[in-house]
Amino acid sequence: MVSPLNTLRLYIKDFLRYRYLLYNLISRDFKLKYRRSVLGVAWSVLNPLLMCGVMVVVFGNLFQFRGEGITNYPVYLVIGQLMFTFFRESTTMAMGSVMANAMLLRKVYIPKYVFPLEKTCFGLVNYFFSFIALIIIMIITGSPLHPTVLLAVYPILTMFLFSLGVGLVLSTMAVFFRDVIHLWEVFTTVLMYFSAIFYDPAQFGNIYLETLIKFNPIYWYITAFRAAVLDGKLLSLNMVVICGACSLAMLAFGLLVFKKNQDKFVLYM
Repeated sequence: MVSPLNTLRLYIKDFLRYRYLLYNLISRDFKLKYRRSVLGVAWSVLNPLLMCGVMVVVFGNLFQFRGEGITNYPVYLVIGQLMFTFFRESTTMAMGSVMANAMLLRKVYIPKYVFPLEKTCFGLVNYFFSFIALIIIMIITGSPLHPTVLLAVYPILTMFLFSLGVGLVLSTMAVFFRDVIHLWEVFTTVLMYFSAIFYDPAQFGNIYLETLIKFNPIYWYITAFRAAVLDGKLLSLNMVVICGACSLAMLAFGLLVFKKNQDKFVLYM
């Protein structure tokens, strides 16, 4: 029986061997995304800015929901939006990555996990470009730059690992069960409303709803990022433990599911 440590070593060895392929795949996706686009990569900044503007108008005027009790609501909103968008886009792209490269996998040997990993990395690259939008909004609203902003690396890293784990599971399921692609779209839409993107759960005054929201790992990644960037606070023990534990558990589960089923992929592609 292969030990988990030896399995990890094999993954690291394969990763080092195929790191240039990973880089080329990310570069290819980046070029394809902005091909024939006049503004190109600027859309990674403009899109969250425009979405933030629309959401502030909608929740601020139409529903008379102005984020009372929330410090700097536009920054609060864009942080939640960017973090959730990264999770949704990276997992959605990873889900179809194995099927999209079926022809290549039939012809040459490439570790299959490279494809969901590449899509998650590509999602992270897009997220970093979108981060410029957050800086612009912070400047416009006069939000101070706290020393704790460096701690934001932790929720970003742990959310990346969590998204990779989810992506590995979804890419496995998509090979055997194509309908998961449509189900995941519906699920992430529902999940968005339970991730405290445009509201503070404490405002509802409902302890049961607040507890339910706190069972969502995405809520903790977003909250930890807000604490470091917006509130200028150190990450609480709950944030550190829950973010880290969820990411490692999901990554381990994703690797286990993917490794157990990857040899059967060719029969269903």
